[in-house]
Amino acid sequence: MLIEVWADVVCAWAYIGKRRLERALAGWSGPAVRVQWLPYRIDPTAPATAEPLDEALRDPVVDGALRHCAPGLSPAENRVRVSRIAAEEGLGPRWGAAWRTSSHDAHRLIAAAYRDGGPAAQDAVVERVLRAHFVEAADIGDPATLAGIARAAGIAPLPAGAGDTELRELLLRGRAVGVRTSPTLVVGGRALAGAQPPEVIAQFLHAAAGDPPRRVPPEVQRLRQAESLLDQGDPLGALTLLDALLSAHGDDRGVRLLAARAYVASASLGRARAALERLVAEEPGDAYLRLLLGRVLRRQGHPEQAAGQLRLAAAMAPAYD
Repeated sequence: MLIEVWADVVCAWAYIGKRRLERALAGWSGPAVRVQWLPYRIDPTAPATAEPLDEALRDPVVDGALRHCAPGLSPAENRVRVSRIAAEEGLGPRWGAAWRTSSHDAHRLIAAAYRDGGPAAQDAVVERVLRAHFVEAADIGDPATLAGIARAAGIAPLPAGAGDTELRELLLRGRAVGVRTSPTLVVGGRALAGAQPPEVIAQFLHAAAGDPPRRVPPEVQRLRQAESLLDQGDPLGALTLLDALLSAHGDDRGVRLLAARAYVASASLGRARAALERLVAEEPGDAYLRLLLGRVLRRQGHPEQAAGQLRLAAAMAPAYD
């Protein structure tokens, strides 16, 4: 059973949640589990070059971003609460991040650890990254810090930029499946948000184990996630996930139609028109395709051609009139 942990390593609740998940799994008697850490960004505008956290927290933009780590609490209230709970969880003895820095490169390393070394290697990297940030007050945006963590975990340090595409796709997947806070556990389509107590995590895992989802091919999952991003108003994100499907399954109608819709939503009208004209040629009786094509032609400044397509769409489906 795969347990996905979507979290940001600059979110203290992620470290607390890690300890609580470990305690829940220590008494686990269900099916074998595999834990995979996946990226979430609570502060995506954090600088690549670290700045003192105390100074950064005076910025209302940063204050707002960090509220995603603990909805309902101010960052100051969250820090007080977290310090107490971290001590209860045995984290420390010193506690508290000293730097505001981008977690982008740390997430690249964590993803690479899972890909190249599996769950155990990834867990070692995650633990060292979290400890460096919250206990040792290190700068986890510093390449030297991350290289040391990689070597200590027995994996090769990452060259600059390696894994950027994979990380972007993982972040988009998280958005698509509805991850909105750090940490969030996802098992078989079920989600548990926040660093919940071990007994709550155990109940969640037992419920997920007792009702395993039907296996869905990875390509279908990707298509659904791309559609979710489009529905959320992120057509460029949808197209990013669709890119691999268009390369491998470019003849699939569902893939092509979703790509055409994303082109329309992103105002890539030339691509949208080309894709829709091919689809209409293959399925001339599809009213929805003609409706989309008519709207694209109208936006391109071709009123007569647009009117013809829109009339046909309305004749086929009066609701489109």
